[in-house]
Amino acid sequence: MYTLSSKLKIFSIVLMVVGLLGLVYGFIAAPSTIEEVREFVASHDEPHEAMEMPLPGQTEDELEDDAEGFDFVPSEHQVITERMDEESHTMAEDAELVHLEHVLHQLQNKPWAAVYVAAFFFFMIALGTLAFYAVQYAAQAGWSPVLFRVMEGITAYLLPGSIIIFIFLALSGLHLNHLFVWMDPEVVEHDEIIRNKSGYLNVPFFLIRAAIYIAGWNIFRYFMRRNSLKQDEATDIRWYKKNFKLSAGFLVFFIVTESMMSWDWIMSLDPHWFSTLFGWYVFSSMFVTAVTVIAMVTIYLKSRDYLPFVNNSHIHDLAKFMFGLSIFWAYLWFSQFMLIWYANIPEEVTYYVARIEDYQLVFFGMVVLNLIFPLLLLMNSDFKRVNYFVVMTGIIILLGHYLDIYVMIMPATVGESWFIGIPELSALAFFGGLFIFVVFNSLSKVPLLAKGNPFIKESEHYHY
Repeated sequence: MYTLSSKLKIFSIVLMVVGLLGLVYGFIAAPSTIEEVREFVASHDEPHEAMEMPLPGQTEDELEDDAEGFDFVPSEHQVITERMDEESHTMAEDAELVHLEHVLHQLQNKPWAAVYVAAFFFFMIALGTLAFYAVQYAAQAGWSPVLFRVMEGITAYLLPGSIIIFIFLALSGLHLNHLFVWMDPEVVEHDEIIRNKSGYLNVPFFLIRAAIYIAGWNIFRYFMRRNSLKQDEATDIRWYKKNFKLSAGFLVFFIVTESMMSWDWIMSLDPHWFSTLFGWYVFSSMFVTAVTVIAMVTIYLKSRDYLPFVNNSHIHDLAKFMFGLSIFWAYLWFSQFMLIWYANIPEEVTYYVARIEDYQLVFFGMVVLNLIFPLLLLMNSDFKRVNYFVVMTGIIILLGHYLDIYVMIMPATVGESWFIGIPELSALAFFGGLFIFVVFNSLSKVPLLAKGNPFIKESEHYHY
């Protein structure tokens, strides 16, 4: 039996407390007035020296006389041009006010978006692990049963993670933030494209779909976990057979709901844009991060002498999945990007224009982290058996896919007003601490070996 160490427990609690305090500060520090935004914009712009310019229609001689204190009588032309200048000045002030209001909404969205990015990131790891777990059952894999309890422990985060996501979506539906612009009735009224999608993109139906997804995933996880524990005490394999059938049915449900979830929870942040590859793209990110966390948790437990039945071949296979799924993710990223770039259709390219112009470093940096580093570090077969290389690559992959989710969400919610600051780091700390506590607490509840699985002996003696 695994015992949750006091150090790990304290570490996770400290992360949550520090993260929560940082998030509170982030929400409090967000600007609430136009004046605060004006000060923020001014602090980020270079000061310009004021230059004395003649009024429209004013000659150089009149300018010199005015400077010396002499009066002159303006002509009719000068009066008209001055009036036009005043109107132009008023229009400029109105435009500036509209821009500042836009920046105000972006900066107010920033802590909300930071929470959403981190919440979705850790949630998708748990959901991806559940799908990988189901795949192992449906495929009747013989190499992986020794890792089943690790997978079950990681999926324990699915329930609290999905509840947090649902509460967040409900708060968005109550207009406590402006992340989903299609939830604003005024926007829908003046936007024909969004108005034509309102049969699907409306708050009640949106939350109903979210409830169906979350209920389906968590019910499946509950029965799989229950049957797995009952199989340990059974004298036959009937509980294993139940899990096999459940897994086959769940994978059909998952591939549909995962795609719809990615459209609803992420793609609808840009309601004018769509991609037929988007569901697969999110799925690939979900899968590779899940396998990465499975490998890292397994290595951690093995280093504490809790998984004696896990050998280097199991780590090697997990690293192969990390390598292969990173290539799969890169293939989908390139396919989506290349087709949209080559077609150059305005309605499609706007998605990438915003990201390349305002998020260039993060946008291309996460491609390097998610493809180049895994390619270089895990291409060699021997390196896949070295725990140090697997953990180092795993950290890079997790960072890269966090930035991937960041780039999916932030441009639509924060726009050009982004920067990684206290809200982003605090959200990572809070949800990271919660994830660690829930996962390792779950691992401490049951034996780490699913001894009733019919393939357990094959898995214990697995060698590649």
